[in-house]
Amino acid sequence: MTTSVAHKIILVGPPGAGKGTVAKGLVDRFGLTHLSTGDMLRAAGAAGTEVGTLAKTFMDRGALVPDEVMVKLISERVQANDCRNPDGSPRFLLDGFPRTLPQADALAAEGLSPDLVIFLDVPTDAVVRRLCGRRTCPACGGVHHVEFAPPLKDGMCDRCGAALVHRSDDQEATIRQRLAAFEAQTSPLVQRYGSVIARVDGNQAPEVVLKAAAAVARAHGVT
Repeated sequence: MTTSVAHKIILVGPPGAGKGTVAKGLVDRFGLTHLSTGDMLRAAGAAGTEVGTLAKTFMDRGALVPDEVMVKLISERVQANDCRNPDGSPRFLLDGFPRTLPQADALAAEGLSPDLVIFLDVPTDAVVRRLCGRRTCPACGGVHHVEFAPPLKDGMCDRCGAALVHRSDDQEATIRQRLAAFEAQTSPLVQRYGSVIARVDGNQAPEVVLKAAAAVARAHGVT
């Protein structure tokens, strides 16, 4: 058990690993500020900041926001009081970034290398089972699962009664492609952050995974 206090925490895991659930639980338990790249992009674009306006030019044409712009956005966001301890040191949970070594290098150049990386480890077949079974309502956005949360009426949304659909990005072939891309991108990142990575078995009930992640955070000084 380390005695260092983790202020800068990164949450990593494959698609379908349950990062959203764990992030919300850690935020609620420890009062961390959850930094989601998607949320930050939308907020900065709406606020009309210089970096937000620049990012919006890429989003408006459906292009990926360049790493250097994303890092500037993160660096700007973590200056806010809600991302700081009383002594002014950083205190946040970053979800969705970095995904590649160049992104990690860019964060390091801004002094934002993580003190702790929580890696949600879920086997490929388990992720495929989770995502492939999802059925989404195109009318209200409700989500069911054929195995874990089946609708009361087969194929129909419990909330509004519309017909559920199996989205293209929830098809097995697409899911396996996404997982292969994640593995290719993240393996070097895991090696880079090896000394501060704590792996959590994500192939368990959500409450068990959250409890384990919270235990890891406490062991690294998060209170």
